Amino acid sequence: MTERHLTPDKDQIALLEPFDRLGLNQIQLVANAQQAAEALHGLGGVTALGFDTESKPTFAKNEASDGPHIVQLSTLGRAWIFQLEDADCRRAVAQLLEAPAIIKAGFGLGDDRRRIISKLGVDPRGVLDLNTVFRERGYRKDMGVRGAVAVLFNQRFIKSRKATTSNWANARLTEAQLIYAANDAYAALRVFEALGLG
Repeated sequence: MTERHLTPDKDQIALLEPFDRLGLNQIQLVANAQQAAEALHGLGGVTALGFDTESKPTFAKNEASDGPHIVQLSTLGRAWIFQLEDADCRRAVAQLLEAPAIIKAGFGLGDDRRRIISKLGVDPRGVLDLNTVFRERGYRKDMGVRGAVAVLFNQRFIKSRKATTSNWANARLTEAQLIYAANDAYAALRVFEALGLG
């Protein structure tokens, strides 16, 4: 029988020191052809990235999401936020997601994968759902980024509820949205490295 490990609860996590996040100066917004080309150049040669997506939330009962609206990819020093309105941005991110040689690590990626196939017409390769790794290592429930950061770094990952439910389809993303999105991907890569998977 696999050993079971407990994950800290919300109250325990609230007492921890905050997790060091990427700042705005380490986040690159990719919204046009030139920025997409620069992102591909900047990401050349990477073997692992933190990965996540964001979609505009749906509130009406039978409303279907046409997300994702952004895709976040992060190294240990920089994050790129691809806005998917632009065709060149969609092509660039599709190229990165399809590359089997690059591991894309994140949390709870099943829904993200389905939406990417639908929106970009590509099936992401090299995708690693970190929740699966934690389950294999004896953690009962889906860990999520907050739990993983608490367990591995003894730190509190700050997630803004306001940013979570904000409009990710906006042409102009706020600073709070950029920081939130970038750090979801960045924290996933930090966790990936800390688990000895890199």
